[in-house]
Amino acid sequence: MPNQPNRAMPPDRAGRVLAQVEAAREEIVAFTAELIRVPTVNPPGEAYRDCAELIGRRLRAAGLDVQYVEAEGLPEHTAEHPRVNVVGRGGGTGVRKRIHLNGHFDVVPPGQGWTVDPFGGAVRDGRIYGRGASDMKSGIAAAIFAVESIRRAGVDLEGAVDISGTVDEESGGFAGVAHLCRTGLISARNTDYAIIPEPFGPDRVCVGHRGVYWFDVVARGRTAHGSMPHLGRSAIDDMGVVLEAFRTGLAPALASRCSALPVVPEASRRPSLNVNAVVGGQADEVVQSPCVADRCTATFDRRFIPEESFDDVKEEVERLVARVEAEDPGRRLTVADRMVVHPVQAPPGSPLVTALSNAVRTIRGRDPALVASPGTYDQKHFARIGGIRHCVAYGPGELSLAHQADESCDVDDLVACTQVLALAVLELAGFGDDPVRG
Repeated sequence: MPNQPNRAMPPDRAGRVLAQVEAAREEIVAFTAELIRVPTVNPPGEAYRDCAELIGRRLRAAGLDVQYVEAEGLPEHTAEHPRVNVVGRGGGTGVRKRIHLNGHFDVVPPGQGWTVDPFGGAVRDGRIYGRGASDMKSGIAAAIFAVESIRRAGVDLEGAVDISGTVDEESGGFAGVAHLCRTGLISARNTDYAIIPEPFGPDRVCVGHRGVYWFDVVARGRTAHGSMPHLGRSAIDDMGVVLEAFRTGLAPALASRCSALPVVPEASRRPSLNVNAVVGGQADEVVQSPCVADRCTATFDRRFIPEESFDDVKEEVERLVARVEAEDPGRRLTVADRMVVHPVQAPPGSPLVTALSNAVRTIRGRDPALVASPGTYDQKHFARIGGIRHCVAYGPGELSLAHQADESCDVDDLVACTQVLALAVLELAGFGDDPVRG
């Protein structure tokens, strides 16, 4: 696959598209606000159908064929909280490449500390506020209006563009992009390139992400009366030894490793381990009774880099836990997997990265930084299930504001990213004869 596009883009054609994006500025902001006002909180998965239909109406207005896809057969798809995705299919005039623009519309709970309505979509001082303003309802608006602006400019694409709005990315994406890939709606057979407008900002193209291994360590003790703890064995005490072993035995080893993948921030180029939760004894009981804890579970989040194989990552954990268990004949420990996601990266020299870089250079006057994400996003499903290796993230917003109180997105950045996406689509999909010029 060539690294450079085969055909130069006439400046007047690009100029018309960019002018259409700028003319749609207020519409782009208004649609972003509409999306924010639909409280698609995950968990549990509120208002998914309402948001999918809002996106679907906009996709249909842009000339795409719209399909709603429910995640039938998955446990998270329930009558109370149905998992409803929306896909808009575009058509082209020839047989050039097909591009897929995808954004998740679920958001994390708002939490505390807001000074504005988290679902109000307020605009002030050049920023739009609300849960999802950065992550990533502004990105969905940018994707849709990038394609709509090409249509309004009267440019016929030789290739085609599909756009999807999907659910549950914040909880793994299994009922969203993963479901669309497993059912074949998104696959390497029907998609050449994929762009996910996650909030990396107008000057960065994200080419991949680290891997993740979530696992539980379970300690089993022996209950006894709390006034006579010597007659039992505290699982919480045993877990304390495990936690200390991870802190002193594994953490220094992880700090000594560094990836060539350009993960940001810089410290995240090293693998990491976080204790997500520790639950033991009567943690869920309001009224306590005097008992020695006979069970304790710790959940760990291990992020690994491409230079580490998952087999080695898992073996390293199991070996450490086995060593701690062997230090005391009465100690009983087990490791249970929760989730594994392998690192992904777009191929070096990908035409997708080239097209986005060219577009950023045109709009921003500088080369973009090529970065990788410390956490995972739906690129994992495009690559691993869909077989689409040419997938990256590029979109408006700031990662540092995602999941924060008073989350917001700069309006100028939103418009700039829309323009970049439009130019990249033009370059990748190609174009026919110019009907405006005749």
